[in-house]
Amino acid sequence: MYVRSLYMTGDPAKVDGFAETVRTKGFEMLSPQPGFRGMGVFADRELGKLLVGSWWEDEASRQASDEALSSRRSEMMAPFAQTMTIDNWEAPVARRAEGLGPEACFRLVRMDVDPTDVDLLVDTFRDTSLPKAEKVPDLAGISLLVDRAHGRAAVGALYRDADALASSRGTIAAIRGESETKARATTRSLEEFAVVMATAVPHG
Repeated sequence: MYVRSLYMTGDPAKVDGFAETVRTKGFEMLSPQPGFRGMGVFADRELGKLLVGSWWEDEASRQASDEALSSRRSEMMAPFAQTMTIDNWEAPVARRAEGLGPEACFRLVRMDVDPTDVDLLVDTFRDTSLPKAEKVPDLAGISLLVDRAHGRAAVGALYRDADALASSRGTIAAIRGESETKARATTRSLEEFAVVMATAVPHG
């Protein structure tokens, strides 16, 4: 699987209205594209941040959709996005959630890793971190994204509600620390969001 992420900042007062636009019109724009496999919309209403991730069956589909939709996407984002960063990722490990309720929350950890250690990070996450993380109460989904060329990675984790998110912090911090030491990775940022939308599209 492959992912394109959009990270936007803007007026906190406009976050909810714009998030709804992305949830509806954005999904309508993406869903007919070949290879589209789902979408997540995550909001930090207090600070005015919006994170949007789209999932693709292969790298070619992701690239083709970007070429087809970039101008329409820019027009849709313009009323809110004072800044916007677009990143492309491979998703070597993905445990995606479906049927999340309105209280669901999301944690995003961005990491730096030497490009030569990306496979070590993937193996460490799959074999060591994931089995431990999946035992955390009310963890609903978790994925590792990597950018091999630039030595970057991100872990996104979904929780049933804010209480589950909060109570997981200590346990997940310990798991993360162990994983990063073994894989020689370093945390660059840690953020938490409310889930506006997280949906997977079946194959076929």
